[in-house]
Amino acid sequence: MRFQSFWATSALIAALSGAGAFAADTRLGRILYAEHCAACHGAELEGATDWQSPGPDGRLPAPPHDETGHTWHHGDAMLFDYTRRGGQAVLDDLGVRFTSGMPAFGDLLSDIEIEAILAFIRSTWPDRMRDYQAARTAAERPE
Repeated sequence: MRFQSFWATSALIAALSGAGAFAADTRLGRILYAEHCAACHGAELEGATDWQSPGPDGRLPAPPHDETGHTWHHGDAMLFDYTRRGGQAVLDDLGVRFTSGMPAFGDLLSDIEIEAILAFIRSTWPDRMRDYQAARTAAERPE
């Protein structure tokens, strides 16, 4: 149920997409990433220094979104939900005992803008990572 909005938005984007629309989405995503994400995740998607070690507040710093991170290990619905509702809300729903510093962007960005950011991030990955992530996305889809 919580991913219903993601799948509805994805269906709309797929219906409207062609190669030109995808390019526009990634261009918009790059701009939005620079404005809303780069301060924590890095202008080059490199993440924070020592992102795998908790900071003084007990939270892990922002991870990279490039091939050195783990973003590509998660399917689209998880990434969308994490971005829209914030990390802590998603982790709490999953019963994961971890403190996330990822804020919710659902009140700041539209679903289409979140999709554009994720499309930009995916566009920077090598083929093998995109293929792996696409398989994770397919496994998440409701039947």
